[in-house]
Amino acid sequence: MNQQKVVISQHFEQSLSQALAECNYDCLFILVDETTERCCLPVLTSTFNVQRSMFNVITIGTTDQHKTLDTLSHVWSELQRMGATRHSLMINLGGGMVTDLGGFAASTFKRGIHYINIPTTLLSMVDASVGGKTGINFGGLKNEIGVFNNADCVILDTKFLKTLDQENILSGYAEMLKHGLIDCEEHWAEILRNLESPDHLERLSSLVSKSVAVKQHIVTEDPTEKGLRKALNLGHTAGHAFESLALERKPILHGYAVAYGLVVELYLSCVKTGFPTDKMRQTVQFIKEHYGKMAITCDDYPHLLELMHHDKKNEGSAINFTLLAGIGELRINQTATEEEIKEALDFYREY
Repeated sequence: MNQQKVVISQHFEQSLSQALAECNYDCLFILVDETTERCCLPVLTSTFNVQRSMFNVITIGTTDQHKTLDTLSHVWSELQRMGATRHSLMINLGGGMVTDLGGFAASTFKRGIHYINIPTTLLSMVDASVGGKTGINFGGLKNEIGVFNNADCVILDTKFLKTLDQENILSGYAEMLKHGLIDCEEHWAEILRNLESPDHLERLSSLVSKSVAVKQHIVTEDPTEKGLRKALNLGHTAGHAFESLALERKPILHGYAVAYGLVVELYLSCVKTGFPTDKMRQTVQFIKEHYGKMAITCDDYPHLLELMHHDKKNEGSAINFTLLAGIGELRINQTATEEEIKEALDFYREY
């Protein structure tokens, strides 16, 4: 897999100009969703001082409900209709849905064209746009179809965060909390403190850099998730189940699902791998205060377990988790019985 370049940009025009010069393309395409076309594309064009005639825009629907095979087919069709070649370049300008689906479209069109990710949400900056995972949802399951393929460049500029509402800031912050938990106690504590600060948005650039550094170190060591990269799955076995269940009812943002998954999996960590109870309760209290919780009942347990059984991380019939023995003390490839998971779901409902 090609090496991925990540730029924490202080001068967006310079960063993008250099990335474009290194790609040597014949035709430029920009993938946006309906929201980023309105809010973020003008930022790109005005900052970079380019005319609309200099690139082709492909627009898709907003939210994870559009991360589908039909949307992927639309992107392929538009690339084909507008004359994309194997030497063309696509910029994915948007959140995780755009970078995931756009990366997959670019990776598969004419067996692969170059692409650049410019994430515009906090979630996509610290998670979806870094690490080479691309894909779509399929058959009611998150990210069921996809490939590993790094973008030629990822440009992170926190100026785009000014377009976000608080709910989307919190969605990204959940992944940053996960990075703090798998990194070290100092990082974890800083994440908990920062959101309480009145100037927390101004301090996000530094925290984004720390989160990206954690993820980059892990994916460089293990690009295709054979071992260490499974650390990044903390909160995601249960979280993806919550997210898939919500897709059938009222969709929730990915980061909220991860936050709920962290509650379940930190409880399992206490029970199975000795994670400190006080650290678990401190983290869970933070999640409760900022994310609330998704309403579930005991009647939902069988379906949630079924969704967990479909998780890509599983081997055989066991449900696989990444757990912690302490902050920064990873325990990958952990399994739990259905009764243990139900007990953790009880805790989630009652916390």
